[in-house]
Amino acid sequence: MDAELRPEIISPANDHQISDHPHADTPETPPREATAPKRPLPLAGIRVLDVTQVMAGPVCTMLLGDLGADIIKIEPPETGDQTRGAMGFRMKGDDSMGFLNMNRNKRSIALNLKNPAGREVFLELVKTADILVENYRPGVVRKLGIDYDTLSKINPRLVYASISGFGQTGPWSDRPGFDLMAQAMSGVMSVTGHPGGPPVKAGVPVADIGCALFATYAILAAYIGCEKSGQGQFIDASLFDSALAFSIWDISEHWGTGVIPGPLGTANRMSAPYQAVRSSDGYFVMGATNQKLWQRLCNEIDRQDLLTDPRFTTISTRLANREVLIEELEKTFTTRPSEEWVTTLLAKGIPAGRMNTYPEAFESDHAKFREMKMDIPHPVEGTIPNIGFPVKLRGTPQTVRRPPPLLGEHTREILAERGLNEETIEKLAEEGAFAS
Repeated sequence: MDAELRPEIISPANDHQISDHPHADTPETPPREATAPKRPLPLAGIRVLDVTQVMAGPVCTMLLGDLGADIIKIEPPETGDQTRGAMGFRMKGDDSMGFLNMNRNKRSIALNLKNPAGREVFLELVKTADILVENYRPGVVRKLGIDYDTLSKINPRLVYASISGFGQTGPWSDRPGFDLMAQAMSGVMSVTGHPGGPPVKAGVPVADIGCALFATYAILAAYIGCEKSGQGQFIDASLFDSALAFSIWDISEHWGTGVIPGPLGTANRMSAPYQAVRSSDGYFVMGATNQKLWQRLCNEIDRQDLLTDPRFTTISTRLANREVLIEELEKTFTTRPSEEWVTTLLAKGIPAGRMNTYPEAFESDHAKFREMKMDIPHPVEGTIPNIGFPVKLRGTPQTVRRPPPLLGEHTREILAERGLNEETIEKLAEEGAFAS
């Protein structure tokens, strides 16, 4: 990997690099950034109040933290983010592996927002915040007195993002929303699985992760706009809307033909063959998505008969006869194992790939080179694995500056930065600001 693309893992204590990429430049050929001043991360100096739990909100704020923002995670005392106690297995400490993979580069303060003293502390933090992200059910923040209309009077530059299941307005807005409900009600589940089979959700939380990504892009756009106008704004992000945004091919087919899309298994609406196919030892995926690749495939597997078969002469006819097409191809593909076919097809420029499990994918040579698994230090667990940065910035590589925080770990540190002395902090504690 290019040295300028290499992410860094930084020790919070001494701010030095403790993990290098295996392909880093040797001392004889120093990395290019060594000859120039190191640039700050793009969001360095930006402060984000993270009032979120579970997944969409925490992933959104983690992405901002990876880019250099100071993320202050505001959590309910004693319990914290409910994901800390999620999953069916225990680590050394109290936090789940899921929590540890969504909350790096954050500081935690335990704060009771229902308590007047706790709310007072929160409002003090709002004064110096650039961005706030919350994912309470619509209406809750207004009851707590921390809604956008209230906080924008304190800080007009505040970019305030609300993440919910179905948005802040509309007939379904007051419903509790999770990824499963968003997948079902947006139509995603209607096109997932195999024809005639029971309902199947997407194997990964597309509504949660999609909402995290869409919220992040809106937050950054609003922040850039604020830099020009001096005015923050309110952002309404929902899992339902985000899931619908993934329906491009499916809804385009419906709008163009009137046909209601259904599940296709691993197949595709735009081209065939483009799906998982059976070999002698399992399955692999391949795609001959245009006429040139189709002709190349038939010649490579010695099935020139398919080229003259009227059922398969064009993309349209292949789509119309997809099932019989795959049956014909599998007569040949089942004569050899998957790995041989993948190697053969790739050599001819035909896209193909093996069916990996997650462990196989993360342990592949390519994932290792791309640093999609990072081992980072943690005060309780010792070392924890984290999913690597999904995009790489060349000039300002992302860094792990802080491990996922313990509940309330930075409460006093954050308050001291706001000028509160020990006596004041103790008084707030006595008043219930940091306890349930």
